[in-house]
Amino acid sequence: MSLEFIEILKVIFIGIVEGITEWLPISSTGHMLLVDQFIALNMSIPFKEMFFVVIQLGAILAVVVIFWKKMFPFQFGNKAQSIIKKETFSLWFKVVIACVPGAIVTILFDDYIEANLHTPLVIALALIFYGVAFIVIELWNKKRLPTTTRLNDITYKTAFIIGLFQVLSIIPGTSRSGATIIGALLIGISRVVAAEFTFFLAVPVMFGLSALKILKFGFSFTSAELLILGIGMVVAFVVSVIVIKFLLGYIKKHDFKVFGWYRIILGIIVIAYFAIL
Repeated sequence: MSLEFIEILKVIFIGIVEGITEWLPISSTGHMLLVDQFIALNMSIPFKEMFFVVIQLGAILAVVVIFWKKMFPFQFGNKAQSIIKKETFSLWFKVVIACVPGAIVTILFDDYIEANLHTPLVIALALIFYGVAFIVIELWNKKRLPTTTRLNDITYKTAFIIGLFQVLSIIPGTSRSGATIIGALLIGISRVVAAEFTFFLAVPVMFGLSALKILKFGFSFTSAELLILGIGMVVAFVVSVIVIKFLLGYIKKHDFKVFGWYRIILGIIVIAYFAIL
């Protein structure tokens, strides 16, 4: 694998794309596969397939850093209180329940999806379909108030339903965060809580997917491959910190329709471009 300067620039660009699109509901995998159509990395196909997943660990670490106080289930500062934060433990159990449907489907169908559905047409259609879904759901939500406005008010049943929606994200172009947010909005969860639960859910999901990809690829990395992975993850981490803070501020005052329109426009452009080829 070449480590020419142009290849490093490509990896930095992909890290930026990953950091932006992992948290905005516009499909990080879809964007990276589309970027690869135009900016092909000089990597072997097995390494590239692994790289596009493992680079997301940088984005996940950004979530852990930003939400550490909410995510860490222990507290040691106040001796008058219990060391164990029961609400946080309960929340993590709900996250685990939400992960079960996606884990089963990924294990059963991941190879088939990679071989048959990682195409520009599938990505474009998924971008458009869920873009329309965001717009329709947000218009519908104008007529009702959310029933869940606190993260810890999410029930085990609600968590499982959100997990079922996350299964949809196995199709490239859908967006893992997009699928879970759509599911959460449909069942009455507020935008901020939907986004925060998506952040929690991303941690075990992406660590699990990354472990699966690394095991499939093997541990025989060259020094160049390790450098490429490191650069991509660091860039994704830095960009993700900025994007997560932006998103949390944005959805306190705005809805998700702008992301729906973006998805539709991008999907149409992709279809038109590949139809011309």
